[in-house]
Amino acid sequence: MNFAELHSQHEPLLIANVWDAASAVAVQKAGYQALGTSSAAIAATLGYEDDQRMPFEELFYLVTRIRKVITLPLSVDMEAGYGDSVEEITTNLKRLAHIGVSGVNLEDSRIINHVRQLDDASEFSSTLRAICSGLKSENYDLFVNVRTDTYLLAHENALQETLIRGQLYKAAGADGLFVPCVTSEKEITLIADSIDLPLNVMCMPNLPPFSRLKLAGVSRISMGNFVHSALQSKLDDVMKAIRCHQTFEGLFANENCR
Repeated sequence: MNFAELHSQHEPLLIANVWDAASAVAVQKAGYQALGTSSAAIAATLGYEDDQRMPFEELFYLVTRIRKVITLPLSVDMEAGYGDSVEEITTNLKRLAHIGVSGVNLEDSRIINHVRQLDDASEFSSTLRAICSGLKSENYDLFVNVRTDTYLLAHENALQETLIRGQLYKAAGADGLFVPCVTSEKEITLIADSIDLPLNVMCMPNLPPFSRLKLAGVSRISMGNFVHSALQSKLDDVMKAIRCHQTFEGLFANENCR
């Protein structure tokens, strides 16, 4: 199956989110079907805050290294596209396609005056339409997964706003709809039934089990940056244990600094 077809198989596509070549190799060895980058995890790895603080060239280099060590389909978290214009964003996406990237995430919110805000739905849809048209007109086979941050930003009418935006994004050429932070099985089902796009949800503490998500109509499940955060927390514990106990035994006995 190609990357798009993986979104219509019998079981939801479980995307393993990675941040460097080593994590990508681990995912491939573990037998996953596809992987995606986590913008937050990559930013942390390179010493940046999230939200497009890193230059696109640094992201592109890291994605290039990941592509060289794996054969699995790779989707890249492009946040708002790392560009201020349709032309710049489209150029970035084409560069990713040229190195073998199968898909991208684009999100409909951005940081303005240090506060994340939803983009105007109509304006974002127009931008999305131009990007998708530009890619298709030159036969770029890139799965565009559009992330709406209605639930992430706790919009007062998150479900209704998601349905409105989902329909707009579908009409603009999106290949998938990503709704991070939705956890209600009822609302997930309503979104999946109402929007004729593969629905992507993300790891959350109260997310239903994968078997229930399948029944709700979910096509894709992402991990976000939670695996990276868990491993970083473990690294913090190990480093503290070495300093506190003045021994390396903790590396071998799973000791913690208490």
